[in-house]
Parts: sequence; C-alpha cells; structure tokens
Amino acid sequence: MARNKEAVVLVIDVGPSMHSVLPEIEKVCSLLIQKKLVFSRYDEVGFVLFGTADTKNELKEEIGGYEHVTVLRNIKVVDEDLVDALQKLPRGSVPGDFLDAIVVGMDMLIKKFGQTNKAKKRLCLITNAVSLIKDPFEGTKEDQVNTIATQMTAQGMKMDCVIVRMKQDWETNRRIMEENDFLMSVFSNKSSSKVVYVESPTSLLGALRTRNISPVTIYRGDFEISAQLKIKVRIKKFMLIYSILFNFDSLPFSSVNEIAFLSLFLFFFFGFALYIELCPSEVSI
Repeated sequence: MARNKEAVVLVIDVGPSMHSVLPEIEKVCSLLIQKKLVFSRYDEVGFVLFGTADTKNELKEEIGGYEHVTVLRNIKVVDEDLVDALQKLPRGSVPGDFLDAIVVGMDMLIKKFGQTNKAKKRLCLITNAVSLIKDPFEGTKEDQVNTIATQMTAQGMKMDCVIVRMKQDWETNRRIMEENDFLMSVFSNKSSSKVVYVESPTSLLGALRTRNISPVTIYRGDFEISAQLKIKVRIKKFMLIYSILFNFDSLPFSSVNEIAFLSLFLFFFFGFALYIELCPSEVSI
C-alpha cells in the first residue's frame, strides 16, 4: 500500500440553484483528478451528488431517509472514468440537503476504512448552501451538526467546505443562508473542517486544491564522469511535464550513468522537468 494515501469523497450540490456554476465545477474537479492521476495515483476518490431527482445510497436502503442523495461512484483508486464522470454531471431538480449528503459521504469512508490509518480520510463539500435543511427527528439542527462533527473527529476525518455564492444567491432567503452559515461555523469549531467562500466560478480553482506532495527521490547513486571523478546525485520527480512524459519506474535503464544523463537532458531541454540535487562535498576523486 502506498504511503500517505488519501481517500477523498467529493460531495457536490447539483440542485437547481447550482446549475449556473456546475460547468466550472466540472472543469475544476476534472483538473484536480487529473493531477491526482499524475502525482497521487494510489489515492482513492468517491463521488456523492445531492439535489438529484433520484435517490441512490446505502443509508436509504438500510435505515431510510437520505433522499435525493446519489452515490455516483464508490471509493476507488483514481482513474480516467472518474474524470469522464466529472465532466458530465447530471443536473438535479430538487433543493439539496448538505447535511444528509455529508453523512452519506462519511458512511462511505467508515465502511471502507473504519478507524484504521490506511488512508487520510477527507470530505470535500461544494455547495451554495442556500437551500433549507430539514429539521431532525430529535433535537435541533445545531445538535445534529455537533453529533456529525464529533463522529467525524472520532473517525479521523477532515472536511473542506467550498461555499459558492454568486450575486443572485444573495437575493434568495437570507434567513436560510444565515442559518446554514451558522451550521458551517459549527463544523469549523467542532471538527477539522475548513470553510471557504467564493464569489465567482473562476475562484474555485484557488479554493479547491489537492494535497501537496514533496518531490520523491527516484534514483540515488554516483554520476561517473570519468574513472577518477564521481559525483553523488539524487534524481527527483518534480514537475508535471516530466511525470506526463515518462514513467520512470518502467524506463529500461540499468546504468546510473544512463539515468543521470537522461535526467540532465530532460532538465536542460524541458526546463523544469527534473531537478538534480548535486552534493559537492561527496565528490570523490
């Protein structure tokens, strides 16, 4: 199993009030998944929609409720099929309940990983949060959020909430928006959740980010210039262009010199394709 693997469940509002921004959401989410395919190919991603006309999730079948929440894809290793799915999001026909969708996403992560540390578990919620959240059977909505946040912390989950508020959204029911914003603040205070508000679709890319991956050493050894001169080198994957052009693990090079030469060639030819860390203090003559 890959180290530092991450499991993410994307939870996206596709209700009528989100239709105008869904094209940008499709582009940004597809771009981020493509980045994972290159840099984090062992990461796993699941996909939940809410505000859909239909209902498809295990909680609905097991205990009832959780209507208009659809699991479009269970948690699996990232692949091209997910990119294709994200580029053709269905448009929902009913207002979405983001609390129900969050619980469905949590349930997916719990069933997949339990309380193990096999992966870093994260939810990513994208909504405008302008739709009314239904009252729970017991207690208040704040009580419900506290319960969800407590369970989230106990399971070692984090959540990123991206609230997309266009100008027209402010013309809707302000009381509902203020209530939903308060519920979001409870998540921030009671769990490892971050809430970001964006006012334009173009701001989405800055709000939605994949985790940062440090450059990985893919070869370490001597670069032999001559029989009398050897330089210790470490060759690292560094930029997207290199990762796209070459899968280093499958290159048919057995000689350190061949690998070092290829790296130097790529570095100078493609600019930032690689960087080689030279260690002058370790030069042996």
